[in-house]
Amino acid sequence: MAEPETELDQTAEAQQSHFAKSKRLIGHLSLMGFATALAARAVDPLIPPIATTLDTDVARVALLSTAFALPFALVQPILGPLADAVGKVRTMMACVLVIMLSSFLCATATSYWIILFGRIVGGMASGGIFPVGMAIVGDLVPVKERQVALGRWLAIVIAGNLLGAAFAGVIGDFAGWRAVFVAVGLACGLAFVNGLIHLRAAADVPRKPFSLRAIPSSYLAVLANPRAKFCFSAVFLEGIAVFGLFPYISVLLMQAGEPRAAIAGLVIAGFSIGGLIYSMTVAGFMRHLKQPQMMVTGAAMAAFGFLIVSFDPSWIIQFASLILVGVGFYLLHACIQVEATELLPSARGTAISLHSLFFFVGNATGPVVYGLTFTHLGSTVAVLLGGALILSVGIMCTRTLARP
Repeated sequence: MAEPETELDQTAEAQQSHFAKSKRLIGHLSLMGFATALAARAVDPLIPPIATTLDTDVARVALLSTAFALPFALVQPILGPLADAVGKVRTMMACVLVIMLSSFLCATATSYWIILFGRIVGGMASGGIFPVGMAIVGDLVPVKERQVALGRWLAIVIAGNLLGAAFAGVIGDFAGWRAVFVAVGLACGLAFVNGLIHLRAAADVPRKPFSLRAIPSSYLAVLANPRAKFCFSAVFLEGIAVFGLFPYISVLLMQAGEPRAAIAGLVIAGFSIGGLIYSMTVAGFMRHLKQPQMMVTGAAMAAFGFLIVSFDPSWIIQFASLILVGVGFYLLHACIQVEATELLPSARGTAISLHSLFFFVGNATGPVVYGLTFTHLGSTVAVLLGGALILSVGIMCTRTLARP
């Protein structure tokens, strides 16, 4: 009997070694995710000083945020298959290097068009960080443990988003807006150097031929999975219901008697705080709830938060409600992400890129949908419909994506 026990011990040791290596690899990759998240939100508090320095209109400078986000979505059909072909870690390292260079370009910009170009390039490169990082987690972590690992990856990204605006505001006040872009570039540079030191072996994978002609067949292979239409429609509707509301939070607060923009920003930040709470408690959720229960519980929590917001309460209650929405949203969204990583394991980067494409198109569509419902149905009905939509998504997912 000693021999089988020895084999079991060796298998356990091998599994522990693989888990430790995977954890270290995800940690090093998270530095790239954090630096990129800083870059995504760095411009938000800098719009007035950039407009003054470059002698242009504030409304035009506000488009710099869109110039980062929209290319992120549009580049997904290319970067996903590219990552599958040349290697996911290699793709991430190349993209973080491009973000570093684009940040330094923005720091030296002498005209609006230069900084706009830098933000577009940086946004395109960021499309090779977040979705590809998720795909790598899918490659490394067994599906039963994947939601916890994705939660940790999300925590790093959310923390970067939360700190990005605050970090940019502080540095901008003390050293000017150009210093913010220099700091973001340095953060990306440190992440790149760390990758060169610690991820060289992981990046050294056999290259596959990359062909634009092969891209449609890769996407068709993903879409051939009958679960794909539910994964992608779910994240599209999530983007509309949740992220479409954020531009109108200040309107709801004004209706509640709170006109301060700083308070509106704090209330919206409640959503990110909810995301961090989720990332710290997801292991507990998984111990007590099965996957279908997690999805419907998350949707119900988010819908309840929407219900509270629809009554135009004080900003403190709206802040607490957005925290609840954040926890509920990520509880549902992370379950969908896990399923997206399993649609086509042999082309996981392609599948996650499609996932991101549908999600960010939903993000872009949401404000238009809410604008129409606010105008024609009123704010209360608009927010209630958003809550009903996210609850419907949760119910749909429990019936179509529940893992046996």
